[in-house]
Amino acid sequence: MSTRTKITIGGVAVGLLLWPLIGFWFSLLVVLGVPTAAYLMLDPSQRRRLRRISRKEIGR
Repeated sequence: MSTRTKITIGGVAVGLLLWPLIGFWFSLLVVLGVPTAAYLMLDPSQRRRLRRISRKEIGR
């Protein structure tokens, strides 16, 4: 199982657990907002490296 699949499954699980406790829209905000905030906290060089790695560079 790839890392991206594990992250997706974890996000869905967190969303399903939060849904009955805090409501659908707030749980959706948490599930989408936390990874977005983490990405925005990276410096530009780290963001470039992350994008390059996630595209699986051609030739490797």
